[in-house]
Amino acid sequence: MRLWKKQLSRKKVCMGLLILVCGIFAVRLIEWQFVDGQELSALAEQSVSTTQTIPTARGEIVDINGVGLATNKISYEIRFNLGEMSAASINKITGKLISLLKMRGESWNDTLPILYQNGEYEFQAGAEDAITYLKSDQFLKVGQDADPQTCIDALSKRYFAGSGNDASEYTPEQLRDILSVRYGMTMSGFSLGVPYIFSSKVSQETVAIINENSDDLPGVSTQITSVRQYPEPTLMPHILGNLGALSEKQYESLKSEGYTLNDTIGKFGIEAAMESTLRGSAGEKKIEYNSNGEVQQETVTKEPQAGNTVFLTIDSKVQKIAADSLAKNVQAAHATTKDCVGGGVVALRVSDFSVLAAASYPTYDLSQYSNASYFNSLLKDSSNPQVDRAFGSAFTPGSVFKPCVALAALQEGAITDTTKIVCNHVYDRFKPSLILTCMGWHGPMDVRSALAQSCNVFFCETGYRLGITSMDLYAKKLGLGVKTGVEIDETEGTLAGPESRTAAGGTWYDGDTVQAAIGQSDNQFSPAQLADYVATIANNGTRKKVHLVDHVTDYSRQNTISSTQGETLVDNSDYSYLSAENLKTVQEGMREVVTSGTARTLFSNYKIAIAAKTGTAETNGSDNVTFIAYAPYDNPQIAVAVVLPHGAAGTYAQNIAKDIFDAYFQS
Repeated sequence: MRLWKKQLSRKKVCMGLLILVCGIFAVRLIEWQFVDGQELSALAEQSVSTTQTIPTARGEIVDINGVGLATNKISYEIRFNLGEMSAASINKITGKLISLLKMRGESWNDTLPILYQNGEYEFQAGAEDAITYLKSDQFLKVGQDADPQTCIDALSKRYFAGSGNDASEYTPEQLRDILSVRYGMTMSGFSLGVPYIFSSKVSQETVAIINENSDDLPGVSTQITSVRQYPEPTLMPHILGNLGALSEKQYESLKSEGYTLNDTIGKFGIEAAMESTLRGSAGEKKIEYNSNGEVQQETVTKEPQAGNTVFLTIDSKVQKIAADSLAKNVQAAHATTKDCVGGGVVALRVSDFSVLAAASYPTYDLSQYSNASYFNSLLKDSSNPQVDRAFGSAFTPGSVFKPCVALAALQEGAITDTTKIVCNHVYDRFKPSLILTCMGWHGPMDVRSALAQSCNVFFCETGYRLGITSMDLYAKKLGLGVKTGVEIDETEGTLAGPESRTAAGGTWYDGDTVQAAIGQSDNQFSPAQLADYVATIANNGTRKKVHLVDHVTDYSRQNTISSTQGETLVDNSDYSYLSAENLKTVQEGMREVVTSGTARTLFSNYKIAIAAKTGTAETNGSDNVTFIAYAPYDNPQIAVAVVLPHGAAGTYAQNIAKDIFDAYFQS
C-alpha cells in the first residue's frame, strides 16, 4: 500500500514538472511570436551595407597642339559582386564569361603568370616577382622549385574545393583561364566592399548579351567606363608608358592615398611620371543588400573627379617623321651590316630644351603591351624593342665628343684658335703600347679645320694637353655623363675618367685620356644627352632642363593648372664658364663640318644653314654612327642627335636629322 502511494506521488511530481516545463516553453514561444516577433522580423530583413569606389576618367596625354597620344574612350566594364554570388557559382560563371569573350574576340583581365602553350603549362617570361610570390609561403606554399604543373594543381585545390564542380570538367586551357580569374580576385582583394573587375573593356554588343542572360549570371554586372586608347600605339610607347595593376608592395605603400587593389597605376614613362596628375579622384557609393543578397539601394556619397590633361612638348607631326625616318634608315643600315638592328634620335627646342621629338627603334604596340603573350614575344625578340634607345640607353659617341674637347681646351688655354697640330695619320706619343690612327693625312690643322675633318691626331694631342680632369669638368657642364632632368627614366651614361674607371675596378692611364678625347675609351652617352649637349653649344653654353611636359590643364582643357614654360637652368652654376670667342670658334668649326667637312655631301647646299658634327665609334668590331646638329646656324631653334649602334658607313644618321629639319622648317 505504501509502495503504491509512493509510486503515485512520483508520477504526480513528474507530471507536474513536465507541465511546468511545457508551460515555460509555451510562454516563451508566445513571447517570441507576439512580443518579439516584429523586432526579430525587422532584424532578419535588415540590410547590410558596403561602400564601393566609383571609377573616374584618367587624365589624357596630348601633344603640344592638343593631338591625342593617350586618350580615353567610352567602354563597358564587367564586374563580379561578391554579395550576390555563392561560392558554388563563381567558377561556373567565370567559365561561361571567358568562353563568351573569347568567342567574341574580346579580352578579360588575365593576370596569372602561368601560360598554357604547346600542350603544357609554362611560367610567363619576365614575371619573376609574381611567380616567386605565387609559390611563396604567403600564397601556395609549394616551394620555389615547384614547376608550373605543381602550381596549377595547388591553385585547383585552393579554388575548386567546396565549389560544387570539379577541375577535371575543364580542358587544361579552360582550367588555367578560370584559375587566372580566381587568382586575380585574391590579388585584388575581392570582397563585399571590393568588386572584381573581370574585364575593363568590352563592347556594347557583349554587354547586351550579358544583360539578356543575367538570370544565369548572378553577381555579374556591367557599367559604362573609360579605357585608355592610343591613336598611334607604335609611335612613342617608350615615352608614354603604360598602365598596370598595383603590386602588393605598391598597394601597401599607396593605400593611404586612396588606392585600392583594383586600381591601375602608371608603370613607366609619362603615365608613371605624371601619375598623381593623371590619376584623378575616385568617387564612392553606399550599397545596401537585404538578407537575400539583393541590392536594395545605391547612394553616391562622393562624386568622382577626372584626372588632369598633360600637354607634352612633342609635336606629333615631327615625331612621326622622326620615327619613320629612324625605322627606314636602320633597316637600310641593317642591309649593309646585320649588326645594326636599332637606334635612337632626340630633337630639342634650343630656346627651352623641350623635347620636340624622340624616337626609339625598334618599337612596339602599346595597345598590346599588357597582353601576356604579346609581352612574352617582346622579351624573346633579340632586337629588344622594349628598350628605350633614346633616353634609357648609352652608346660610345665617337667624334661628336670633339666639340666638347675643343671648348674645354680653348677655355683652359691648352690650345688657341690658331694653334696648329700636324697630322701624319698616326698618333704615337704612347708607342709601342698605344698607336692611334686618323682617317686621313691632314697635315697642319687648327681647331676649326680639325673639327671639320674630324682629325683624330689633333684631338688626341689636344686631349693630352688638356688632361682628363678639365675634360670631364666641361663635359658635365655641357650635359655629358649627367642626367638631362627629363621626367621619364633615363640613363646617366658614363663619362670616361679615373672616377668611372676606378668604380669599375680598373686603373686609368694617360693613354686612356687621348682615347677619351676622341669619344672612345669608357665614354657612353644617350641620344638625349647628346641632344642636350649640342643644344647647350647652340645656346652659347647655357644648359637648361630637358623636359617632355609643357603644361597641365584640367580634364576639359579649359583651365591651365601648371606650366613648365620658362624652365629654369639645370643648376645655379655660373654659365659664363665659356667665353663668347671660344664658343664662336667651335661653332664655326661645326659649321665647316657641313660646308667643307665630313657632312658636306648631304648638307653643303641645304636650304637652312646648319652646324653639325659627325661621329664613328669603334665598338666590338663594328662602328656606332653618331650625328649631332643644330639649325639655323645664326639663330638656333632646333638641336638634333642621332645614334645608330653598329650603324655602318654612309649617311644613315644624317638622313634622319635632315628629315627632321625638313619637317620642322616646313611646319
